[in-house]
Amino acid sequence: MSNLVGEQKMQWAFRHMPILSSIADRFARELPFKGLNVVVALHLEAKTANLAYVLLRGGANVAVTASNPITTQDDVAQALAGRGVIVFAKRGETEAEYKEFFGKVLATRPNLMIDDGGDLVNAVHFEHPELLPDLIGACEETTTGVVRDRALARAGKLAFPVIGVNEGLCKHLFDNRYGTGQSAWDGILRTTNVNVAGKVVVVAGYGWVGKGVAMRARGLGAQVIVTEVDPVKAVEAHLEGYRVMTMLEAARIGEIFVTCTGDVRVVAREHFDVMHDGVILCNAGHFDVEVDVHYLRDTATEHGIVRQNIEEYVVAGKRFYVLGEGRLVNLACADGHPIEIMDLTFALQALSAEYLVQHRGTLPNELLVVPTAIDEAASRAFLASRGLGIDALSDEQRSYLDSY
Repeated sequence: MSNLVGEQKMQWAFRHMPILSSIADRFARELPFKGLNVVVALHLEAKTANLAYVLLRGGANVAVTASNPITTQDDVAQALAGRGVIVFAKRGETEAEYKEFFGKVLATRPNLMIDDGGDLVNAVHFEHPELLPDLIGACEETTTGVVRDRALARAGKLAFPVIGVNEGLCKHLFDNRYGTGQSAWDGILRTTNVNVAGKVVVVAGYGWVGKGVAMRARGLGAQVIVTEVDPVKAVEAHLEGYRVMTMLEAARIGEIFVTCTGDVRVVAREHFDVMHDGVILCNAGHFDVEVDVHYLRDTATEHGIVRQNIEEYVVAGKRFYVLGEGRLVNLACADGHPIEIMDLTFALQALSAEYLVQHRGTLPNELLVVPTAIDEAASRAFLASRGLGIDALSDEQRSYLDSY
């Protein structure tokens, strides 16, 4: 039986997803995925559930699992299962359960995969190669997953085409920047209830996610420091008016730390050693490796939960507060990206999945860029849903530009 609260969450989200709604209507008429098995591994909340249901309406047999052990909303998972989607996910999965659920969705023998972080793609290549002949392709949601899939392709091991949805303009320009920028602070503020204005916020990484997190921190009145390893991005942050320094320097004065790099031990022992008592540490990257929580866990003389989603570690007499276990703060501690932003992103996912089916057997086994036509179609639908119009080139203008 469907969960009423989960149903309400899904319905509320879908009312604010006009692009995906229009795609759903077309999919229901055309059935582009008829008879195909689609596996989805994303953060299972209302917006993701709607994407899965849209694929189901397009004729697919859909199985869903979580891409993170603590981001599933159980009421939504139950509601989605009540609509006929196969769901293997629950909030607070153990590592063993996480792997077990992956095995169960892959047992449906997918033809298409919607991946988040590259776990599905890697599992098929290295743990279930018997599934490779059935696969048409996959779509990847995140920077982390794109990096992993690109590494497979570079090594000549990628066995099917993967569309890097994260590389689509609508994804990194809007989702990574405006989506994470708002949702990361939503998670931080819901969880801590602290004042941000006047505090020193350290943002590690100035990619699109870091840009969004820094922008919103500034809007909340924080003094923002950016740390980087890329000199070009560091110059960009400086010219945007942020203070730029090394993490070791920033650790001495920071009060709230948000990691946005996708790399390991960005905040580590040498930084903890010089931090003030009472700092808040959280992560906006995909995996829980950016803040070295393992070090805190192994060396703390005291450890406990002091508020929902806040763990306190006492090391050398200083208190460190870690939000959401060091996992994605926007989903571990809140509802993820704003609905309208995910409407754009999931439109890219749905249309990219359709593109893979339409071009079945003709695409190279590489990491592919989202076709420009898909980015433009999603953008035009976004504008139309808000009653916004743009100009079009005249024949004379197009001819003039083409003459160069």
